[in-house]
Amino acid sequence: MDSGAQSPRPAGETGTPDRSAADDGTLERPAAGTGTPVRPAAGTHAPGRPSAATDRPAVDGGTLDIGRRIRRLREERGISLSALARGAGVGKATLSGLENGTRNPTLETLWAITAELGVPLAMAVGTPPVDAGGSETAETAPVIHGTAAEGTLLQVFEDEGVTYELYRMVIRPGVAQVSPAHHEGVTEHMTVFAGTLSAGPTGAPLRAGPGEHISWRSDVPHAYVVLGDQDVHASLLIRYPRR
Repeated sequence: MDSGAQSPRPAGETGTPDRSAADDGTLERPAAGTGTPVRPAAGTHAPGRPSAATDRPAVDGGTLDIGRRIRRLREERGISLSALARGAGVGKATLSGLENGTRNPTLETLWAITAELGVPLAMAVGTPPVDAGGSETAETAPVIHGTAAEGTLLQVFEDEGVTYELYRMVIRPGVAQVSPAHHEGVTEHMTVFAGTLSAGPTGAPLRAGPGEHISWRSDVPHAYVVLGDQDVHASLLIRYPRR
């Protein structure tokens, strides 16, 4: 019998649980103009089965620089190309092509590789340029494309034992943005400015509307799904403990 008590929230999560999540962990989206959850179409919206939009490269240009950074990070850690490919769950030929600058990776591939290396995403895609006054410039900051999300990397900053990345996010409705697990201890902190978002671990998403904040541990598979037909505009702070 439901007494009205809620189950304990996993450590690192704040915000309102999204009760439109399906029992099997699949995120559901309310139909436009209604409060009725609609299960995502197979192969299109389900977090475990992203649509063909995942084929979009994560960045426009700069592939050679990304490949060089990944090779340097791998070699500094004494990891073979085969071991990194196996640990990240990507093909050896894919990783080799990425390191050589002949393949433009998807965001999902970069997330998997950087998680296996135990580094922030910015160490692969590059940090925002700095102007003459020492400030990072948003106008030419890296823009990263995912299945449904576009993130502009505004700032990377360091604290003792921790790296932070700050993104300006636009998330489109109609398809889930799915992320594999980041390395242990990584957390994400999202503040929504417009639209309504369901985000967090795929089995226990949280919901946030304009002016609301949610956070969760992202060292498990997680997803971002727009609720309704309006783009979500938000800020995302990712906190990476150094390994």
